[in-house]
Amino acid sequence: MNIGALGFLSLLKDDGVLAAVNPEKPILERAVYDNLPKAPHHAPKAKAMISLFMGGGPSHIDMFDPKPLLKKYDGKLFPGGEIKFDNAGGASREVMASPFEFKKHGECGMELSELIPHTAGIADDICLVRSMNLKGIRNHVAGMRAMDTGTGLNGRPALGSWLTYGLGSENQNLPAFVALVVGKNPPGSPFWASGLLPSMFQGTHVREQEPRIMNLDPPAYLKGAPQDLQLNLLESLNRRHLEQFPGEHDLQARMASYELAARMQIAAREVFDLKKETAATRAMYGLDNDRTRRLGEACVIARRLVERGVRFVQIWDYSWDMHENIFEALQRKCSTVDQPSAALVTDLKSRGMLDSTLVYWGGEMGRLPVIQGRGKGKPGRDHNTDGFSIWMAGGGVKRGHVHGSTDDFGLFAQTDVVYHHDYLTTVLHLMGLNAEKLAYKRGSRNETILNGQPGNVVRGVLA
Repeated sequence: MNIGALGFLSLLKDDGVLAAVNPEKPILERAVYDNLPKAPHHAPKAKAMISLFMGGGPSHIDMFDPKPLLKKYDGKLFPGGEIKFDNAGGASREVMASPFEFKKHGECGMELSELIPHTAGIADDICLVRSMNLKGIRNHVAGMRAMDTGTGLNGRPALGSWLTYGLGSENQNLPAFVALVVGKNPPGSPFWASGLLPSMFQGTHVREQEPRIMNLDPPAYLKGAPQDLQLNLLESLNRRHLEQFPGEHDLQARMASYELAARMQIAAREVFDLKKETAATRAMYGLDNDRTRRLGEACVIARRLVERGVRFVQIWDYSWDMHENIFEALQRKCSTVDQPSAALVTDLKSRGMLDSTLVYWGGEMGRLPVIQGRGKGKPGRDHNTDGFSIWMAGGGVKRGHVHGSTDDFGLFAQTDVVYHHDYLTTVLHLMGLNAEKLAYKRGSRNETILNGQPGNVVRGVLA
């Protein structure tokens, strides 16, 4: 505290430096949150996103990433360095080549496996990323959290929550963020939670069976005027309580949820009615085939939701963890998923929606190039998060393009590596959002999806 120090502070103020290091001024008005449409940070390429999340680890070296060298070493000990196993008990170093044939497809010449002929048919529409890496995360739950929330830790907001927090929704009669689960919930669910964000930004869980949304329709004795009277009374009581205790985000979310539920009683019933789809559309998705119906219905509902202004739809299909009998299991699984996945891209394109809708397909890991034999069954493959494949389509990504590569054994991402936080940063960029600017103020900390990690826009995949 001397004259020199005071003079120095004065010079800093004149140069505008002091304002940059001083703490922000306190917010005098309490924030009010809603899902009304909001302006993006920059012009978006995509207005909505559909994520087909294939939990469990689709085998990239059997589906998307051909490795001829595996045939040379098939049955021999792996000649490379260290292999990191997630389950050391059933591990081996014996190389196992893929028995499936790869061919070039489309004008782009993308090499894809015979397991996915329908995906091969849209090769010129997809951007295949062969260089994903989770930076040391090994297991399923942490891996799915990393791909969906930016970190392997629990309690962080899902990607859909960040998108709806930043952009809102174009339709106030339907949820802004929908989670469609095929089969059972993936371990570690719900991956559609809002985490530290206000709970109105959590995803709405939609089931395979009726009722698709639990507790949406009132009992018979409350339908019509009785329900209206009850909701009006509830709304007035909640408003009175909110005036006494402003800033209660959970109460705001409950009020918004009641209001949305009342509007959804008509809108949701219409959007889930697949009987209105044409015979050609039903055939394209495989809705009348028991093998493809489950994912096909989820994909059609996703398209119908996005068509009506829903911001983010995520389909969860957790059934790709193949530690045993992988080759037979892969053939069965791909036969249920390949057709509906490709049909979604084709359908969006035919309706003029693909350019404004970003489609994601992939899981949280791939598989190792060596044998894993659990029990006495046929061999499988253990987890590989150091190098695996995903694909995207529409929404501002390149078409008929392969980004990055793994080494000759498909073990490590080698060129143009894409980490999970790079993927999330790129998704936000395509949706018109800056991952560092999309922040939620919690106490003195600005929370972002990056959570202090470096996130780079993957320019190589942008159209």
